[in-house]
Amino acid sequence: MILVTGANGLAGSAVIREFARVHAPVRALVRSRTKAQALEAFPTVELVEGDMLRPETLANALSGVDRVLLISSPNQQMVETQCTFIDAAKKAGVRHMVKLSGVTTSLDSPFLFSRMHAEIGRYLERSELAWTYLRPSQFMTEYLREVPTIVTERAFFLPFEDAKLTPVDLEDIAKAAFALLTTPGHESKTYMMSGPEALSMTEIAEQISLAIGKTIRYVNVSPEERKRAQLAAGIPAYVVDALDVQSRLRREGNGEEVVHPETHIALGIRPTTFAEFARRHATDFRRESDRFEGA
Repeated sequence: MILVTGANGLAGSAVIREFARVHAPVRALVRSRTKAQALEAFPTVELVEGDMLRPETLANALSGVDRVLLISSPNQQMVETQCTFIDAAKKAGVRHMVKLSGVTTSLDSPFLFSRMHAEIGRYLERSELAWTYLRPSQFMTEYLREVPTIVTERAFFLPFEDAKLTPVDLEDIAKAAFALLTTPGHESKTYMMSGPEALSMTEIAEQISLAIGKTIRYVNVSPEERKRAQLAAGIPAYVVDALDVQSRLRREGNGEEVVHPETHIALGIRPTTFAEFARRHATDFRRESDRFEGA
């Protein structure tokens, strides 16, 4: 039995959909069954409710489980949540854990979530469980967060200057996670994963423009402007501060501009380009603007 934690989140639900797509059985751990009803529609998915911070709620989730994909919300309790779960999984007899983190994971990183992922990784390695790391770059879906201003102003506003990034498609990540969970030989290995090309924000804007047939601009803004906008949107201050550090590191060149094709090659996954992603989500990028224009 394979268990996916954080199954109702962005990455977790993508992995569950990949299992469902190939009709493979999987167990999905969620905190609230009522918020995960979409997952229940898949006949090969077993939905189980539990709290990763409360081991006493995890008996059903971990019963008979051999392998786990470890994901949880990126919040202030992430280290405690995942380390508590690692202990519960080991006690329940889990043998192998695949941990999703990021390409910049490091104990000495200035970026809060990179340090947290590294702390969890160190704990996992000391747990005596077999481990594998899947470390994707920026998700392409992050650009869907910019839809409101793409709709209203035909532009998106980020403090990245002319930095290049290598966004990766979430569906590619899901295929990689599926392969790591269902095939042997991945113990004690790290799989770095990126999209197939390094793109500046201007190039991202060009790809969205081509996909929707409307000119979209990238506007570089100051870090202070971005922080004010995020705080106004209700994003917690600690997250805003962490993202500000991440933006600075990206401007300086923190390794996220490096293309990592090796995981796609090793696992036999055709890499999705940003142009393909933009075309797939063209309706998301243009729907509201079309409605406003009466199209």
